[in-house]
Amino acid sequence: MTDLSEAHHEPVEALSAKTVEIHRALVSLREELEAVDWYQQRAAASGSDSLRRILLHNMREEIEHACMLLEWLRRSDTDFDAKLSLYLFTNGGEIVEVEESRQQAKESQAAAGPAEPLPASTPGPAPYRLTVGSLKEAK
Repeated sequence: MTDLSEAHHEPVEALSAKTVEIHRALVSLREELEAVDWYQQRAAASGSDSLRRILLHNMREEIEHACMLLEWLRRSDTDFDAKLSLYLFTNGGEIVEVEESRQQAKESQAAAGPAEPLPASTPGPAPYRLTVGSLKEAK
């Protein structure tokens, strides 16, 4: 019998090795976060200071494991990398404001039009470049 936490929604044979590995990491992350919750609840309910300290120690270990898995996901998947880089370690304001600010910047850039094209002899992957003039116009 397959444990539902490890079940795939598609036949494993149809999945790439990368997809299977990401699934494995996501299942493990869920289990680590679940363990954090359990230890935290047990510590909060415990009447023993000694037991509470042990449970909180264990909880922190599970947080460490979850963070390691998040970092593996960030390094292994460009979508995770983009979103974790955008949202983690932001300071001040509401978290949703990060996305709202990003969307406003995109709309301002789109309204300003495309950036100045690079000369054909200029190396680089982007077909456009920002100049001081184009940045001033984007206000």
